[in-house]
Amino acid sequence: MRTFRTVAAVRPGAAVRLAGAVLLGAAVLAGCGPAGSPDASMSRAPSGLPSGLPSGSPTSTGDKPPPPSQSPSTNPGRSPGQGQGRTPSRNPGNATKTLVRVTRTGGFAGQTHTVVVKGDGSWTRLDVKAQPAGTGKMSPQELDALNAALAKADFAHLPRVSTGGPVIYDGYTYAFVHDGFEVASDQGSMPPALEAVLAALPPFTG
Repeated sequence: MRTFRTVAAVRPGAAVRLAGAVLLGAAVLAGCGPAGSPDASMSRAPSGLPSGLPSGSPTSTGDKPPPPSQSPSTNPGRSPGQGQGRTPSRNPGNATKTLVRVTRTGGFAGQTHTVVVKGDGSWTRLDVKAQPAGTGKMSPQELDALNAALAKADFAHLPRVSTGGPVIYDGYTYAFVHDGFEVASDQGSMPPALEAVLAALPPFTG
């Protein structure tokens, strides 16, 4: 038996379209990766930090480490409680200043004697010629008693000259100078406050 092959006739326009479709399909397959997935280079995640950057470093140049905490400021010039409850001490400059000066004039011989006491209790006695006739120093208790008598006398409110008392023949007249004030009194008219000052002084004669 003879076998006959039948060849189908293909029209020229259809053959061109078929060839174009075959070429397009080949191009699409060539552009795809394995299993039709996109190119691996397109799906790769970006790398992390640049090489050479130490671990833990700030990723932004604007980031700054927090400033160190500061403790409350204190006054270096003084410690807490300093200077409180302290009793003020005596000014050393007052030691050389005259605390009181008293001049006595009169008596039977009509002589003048002066006693000068300084702030530290040292005293000088002057004779009729105003020359030193003796020196000494009061004890702390004696000096305290003199200071108390002077403060109680209140020289600022005493009369400049005390008069009106009985006349004492051959009596004395006293002149006091203290704290910028000068007062005078004869023996018969002396206020009690000045008598207390006299009693606290060293003797006029030795």
